[in-house]
Amino acid sequence: MNNYTDIRNTLETLNNENGGGVFGVADLNALKKDYPHLLDHVQGDYSRAIVCGVRLQRTALETITNQPTPLYFHNYRQANYQLDRIAFLIAEKLQSLNCRALAIPASQIINRAPMTGHISHKLLGYQAGLGFIGRNNLLVHPRYGAQLRYVSVLTDLSLEPDTPIHDNCGSCRACISACPANAIKEEPSSFELNACYAKLCEFTRIPFIGQHICGVCVKACAENIRGNK
Repeated sequence: MNNYTDIRNTLETLNNENGGGVFGVADLNALKKDYPHLLDHVQGDYSRAIVCGVRLQRTALETITNQPTPLYFHNYRQANYQLDRIAFLIAEKLQSLNCRALAIPASQIINRAPMTGHISHKLLGYQAGLGFIGRNNLLVHPRYGAQLRYVSVLTDLSLEPDTPIHDNCGSCRACISACPANAIKEEPSSFELNACYAKLCEFTRIPFIGQHICGVCVKACAENIRGNK
């Protein structure tokens, strides 16, 4: 394995063979120009992020009306497990090539107010060309909408990065009317995170949920995105 193209192909094959639906590479140096604190919670010098996505099952999303269901929670949790396994395998492969690699958990919270993880998979996925930031404040894939969960592996290997997608939700406003917290507005920048978080806290009290999840806007986006069959 003597060039970056071969390495990327090997890593993408690892992703695909272990259930990953999408794969991209983000240029962290470019992203840090707009988000200088991007890596504040991560130790080490990294220039790239490999971002992988696993698609949530439409049938699980269909069980949602105005709140998460135990079936959706199970699907959400299994997607995260699968993503963490993919990230571990990719990081392990990079390490075998004497590269630095750090798998960032798909869903691990290190702060609750506001609710944040070690790094934003959403921002990394945007920079990796996997979608645009929608009105729902989520990464919207051109084919799958918001019905993907993501994981990231940081590395110092200078793989060729992908190009961000400059797009928007257009005339679709399905998530605005669907949102049980009324947190989604016309512009992504107007998203009311506190209102969303308050509703997520409420949902943790649903029997057999016990976690800060929703899925209502994910379902709305999945039903209205072009070509999501």
